[in-house]
Amino acid sequence: MFQKIRVIFSIKELRQKIILTLMLLAVYRVGSWIPLPIVDVGKMQQMWHRNDKVAEVMSQVAVFTGTQFETLTIFGLGIMPYISASIIFQLLATVFDKLKALQKEGESGRRKINEWTRYATILICLFQSLFYVLALGNESVTGVVGGVYNDALLYQDKTLPLGWIFTAVLVMTAGTAFLMWLGEQIDEYGIGNGISLLIMAGIIANLPGALTKLSERAVLGFSSGTQQLGVDKLLLLAVLFVAVVVGVIYITKGQRRIPTQSQKHVRGRQTFGGGRQYLPLKVNQAGVMPIIFASSLLLFPQVALSYFDQISHSGIVQTLSNIFQRQTYTYILIFVALIYFFCYFWTAVTFNPKDIAENLKNHGSFIQGRRPGNATAAYLEKVMKYITYVGASFIAVIAVLPNIISTLLIPDNYMLANFFGGTSLLIVVSVIIDLVDKIDSHLVMRNYKGLLEKSK
Repeated sequence: MFQKIRVIFSIKELRQKIILTLMLLAVYRVGSWIPLPIVDVGKMQQMWHRNDKVAEVMSQVAVFTGTQFETLTIFGLGIMPYISASIIFQLLATVFDKLKALQKEGESGRRKINEWTRYATILICLFQSLFYVLALGNESVTGVVGGVYNDALLYQDKTLPLGWIFTAVLVMTAGTAFLMWLGEQIDEYGIGNGISLLIMAGIIANLPGALTKLSERAVLGFSSGTQQLGVDKLLLLAVLFVAVVVGVIYITKGQRRIPTQSQKHVRGRQTFGGGRQYLPLKVNQAGVMPIIFASSLLLFPQVALSYFDQISHSGIVQTLSNIFQRQTYTYILIFVALIYFFCYFWTAVTFNPKDIAENLKNHGSFIQGRRPGNATAAYLEKVMKYITYVGASFIAVIAVLPNIISTLLIPDNYMLANFFGGTSLLIVVSVIIDLVDKIDSHLVMRNYKGLLEKSK
């Protein structure tokens, strides 16, 4: 392994790409600790943790955004507005023929869609940052804004200065725009997918804090209570972590290979084509999107019910609020049902069997035993339906694991539990696999062995 690492850094171009990527990621992490003007970070964190339900919701949001809402930094919105804008345009492309035509134009169409995505990202940032700042208008945030406005009650007595609201919204929007630029620089001059690496960096940055909380509960010997972590629980967590990572890699790389045959072409005295190839269909075609969609959708009733519970103190509202907590069976059942739904939905958006069947027909290829055209498209749709069920089942298990672990093994440490499953682990493993593949492409191009290939 050390020999392969030495080979990687001995290639000048690859070494420069890796160093540049690490430097840009370091810039992102430094900016994640710079607070907005006249904000007291310590009092801001106290405000969030004063309400357990709000802190729980914020921890869920931070899991798949890689941001820290409780610190109110210049990168407080993270890169999630850009992800949201990208998803919106990908969904719109299935409805509007103009966007669909742009997607098929190649590089020029992709640049045009990316330009529109950037504009949409700025609009989303303006709305999200404004809502986020105004949401601080609560009597419990006295003293959060420091400096000359240290005694102001945000939004309560209308004493929050409009200049600060404008500045906060502008800075947070500019922060997300800067992160977009960082991701594009990594794509062009670095290595790996820039946006994915930024999200992964934000997720991994939460690991030291989660491990610190874990070490505070660790004890020598066996566990004697739910709040203690003895040798038995630590070994169980280690075995579970390895098993989940292996499973995630297996499903992420898993494919259903459909054998295809190309037609023979005779030119003069030579015969071309007629070879046997494979059409790979990914088992987890939807990736992490179903978990993100399901988690985001369930956040709305959680936030709304928590807010109304504080205002009305109604028994019905409190009952509904308790139902939508992570540990309840109702929440888990709804969560799993939404994951299955969004797995099939996102696969239908990203996988078009008619286009694949048409491309096979245009290139003179066909699936053995299937007529080209509609019969091939129907067969691919049927196969995709079955393998999507397998992928959805696995994603559902991975998504529910953090709830189980945070309830049975490590209570009140949901951030650490997400490293044993859920969106965090799927994102980290997927990004690392993609990064290894890109490094391998550079090594193979120069006649070196890949990182995971065994040396002779």
